[in-house]
Amino acid sequence: MKDKRVLYVSSEVLPYLPETEISSMSFEAPRLVNNNSGQIRIFMPRYGNINERRHQLHEVIRLSGMNLVINDLDMPLIIKVASIPKERMQVYFIDNEDYFKRKATYADEDGNFYSDNDERAIFFAKGVIETVKKLNWSPDIIHVHGWLASFLPLYLRNYYGNEPLFENSKIVTSVYHQSFDGELNAKTLEKIQYDAIDDDAIEHLKKPNYVNLMKVAIENSDAVILSSTEIPEELKVFIEKMEIPVLKYDNMDDFSQAYLDFCREKLLHE
Repeated sequence: MKDKRVLYVSSEVLPYLPETEISSMSFEAPRLVNNNSGQIRIFMPRYGNINERRHQLHEVIRLSGMNLVINDLDMPLIIKVASIPKERMQVYFIDNEDYFKRKATYADEDGNFYSDNDERAIFFAKGVIETVKKLNWSPDIIHVHGWLASFLPLYLRNYYGNEPLFENSKIVTSVYHQSFDGELNAKTLEKIQYDAIDDDAIEHLKKPNYVNLMKVAIENSDAVILSSTEIPEELKVFIEKMEIPVLKYDNMDDFSQAYLDFCREKLLHE
């Protein structure tokens, strides 16, 4: 992986959020590439329950200040950055007062799913892509983790389809058991249609549940990693029909070398 550039886009990353399958893998995978002479960038949302002082987040003024249009509204993009102690890894945080100030990740203290999680996901996808453009950093591989990041492949291949910076980037999406109940906002489809994305590309989002979000991500990916031993049966069948490279996760010890080989052989074709 020497000098190869891998962009990690995740809804959760250790040590900024509690340990889950997603946050652990979003820490371990970049560490692997970093330790094997690759270049990495990690992006996640700056949720309000991340302690800025403890983790020493600070705003990157040269990257902040852009407005992203979400559902016909201008939403300011703020970029913060922090370093993971002892790992020589930086994490970029996508922030916005309206979407990420609240003191929880996906649901309020009564367990009610936020009604604007769809807009938060769109904002996160656009925010990552716009920031990478500002950094002028062309990734060889983009590795997507978690449903809140799942609109990134869709937007990259459609809304930003003519962006030369990503012309040769390969997208790999990790599929997890960790999901959400119910559906996103009933107007999710309309909000994405506002960005002039073809109806064919978002057919599944007529019913914006976890499985369908992942289907849209997979359809716009070059490869898939089954990052949980258990994933929904419907997704397993869907992935098989896609006929794209798949890597199965069993345990971290076996996964490390398999992941590096998979990236080299199936995505970089080395």
